Amino acid sequence: MNNTAFPKLRLAAVVGPTAVGKTGLSINLALQMSGEIISCDSMQIYKHMDIGTAKAGERERQQIVHHLIDIIEPDEDFSVADYQGLCKKIIVDVNSRGKLPILVGGTGLYYQSVVDDYEFFPMESMQIIRDKWQNIVNEKGLPEVYKYLQSIDEEYANKISSNDSKRIIRALEVYELTGRPFSSLQKKETGAYNLAVIGLYMERDKLYQRIDRRVDEMLKTGLIDEVQHLKNQGYNLSHNSMQALGYKQVLYYLGGFISKEDIVNEIKRETRRYAKRQLTWFRRDKRIKWLNLDDCSDDDQLLKKISTYIEGQLLGV
Repeated sequence: MNNTAFPKLRLAAVVGPTAVGKTGLSINLALQMSGEIISCDSMQIYKHMDIGTAKAGERERQQIVHHLIDIIEPDEDFSVADYQGLCKKIIVDVNSRGKLPILVGGTGLYYQSVVDDYEFFPMESMQIIRDKWQNIVNEKGLPEVYKYLQSIDEEYANKISSNDSKRIIRALEVYELTGRPFSSLQKKETGAYNLAVIGLYMERDKLYQRIDRRVDEMLKTGLIDEVQHLKNQGYNLSHNSMQALGYKQVLYYLGGFISKEDIVNEIKRETRRYAKRQLTWFRRDKRIKWLNLDDCSDDDQLLKKISTYIEGQLLGV
């Protein structure tokens, strides 16, 4: 087939650890490059979860079209394959209107499912196996079960959160059903798009300070009230959405298991650990152009550097 007759769709991406500044930068980038933002965050898909997931506000969403935010209720099931399917349709649509789709976020598995165009093989399910592993989680704790997943499928374990009980149990279910690691049952096409990816990072201590400030601001602006409202609606830790950073800790607090001081320290600590895992994961992708925010004197310089790189990559110059 003559590929020149079917040019690849354009796709830009801005990735990096939580709290590094992806949201604000991506909005300015989209304004400059006539783009639309596609969220690449596994928790921003949920409605009613705004503060703890650091979603772009209404003002920002009025400035720039944002996709894949607030698309399901907190008790609805949603898989990586679901995300990929929706995202691929949006990429086609945005390109067809002469706009640039910009994938923005820090969920590595969502990112890779799109940029590498994963082919997910349909798998049978067996409730008895899922129940067995859920009982093991209840008895031994999720960390022990996650360690076991690492021992049989390190590649997939490194792509998901160690707190993601749903995906951990699903991977173990597939392993029992097929005898093969879940990661081996996925095919990918690394050249699916005309791709340009920017990775943002900064000196670790500075990033950790930003994380601490963000957590303090979330609590100040009503995170506990937000979680209380969700709890009142019947959402609890059995729902994958409530395993999100911040929500899980606040639910423990509301249940009387930990103090308010404890939740602050716990959210900050777990968010730092998550940021470290994000960087480790994204560093493996050699297509990413990394930019140290400390090396840029101001936002205008950073924006110019990023837009110039993306234009060069997408135009092949």
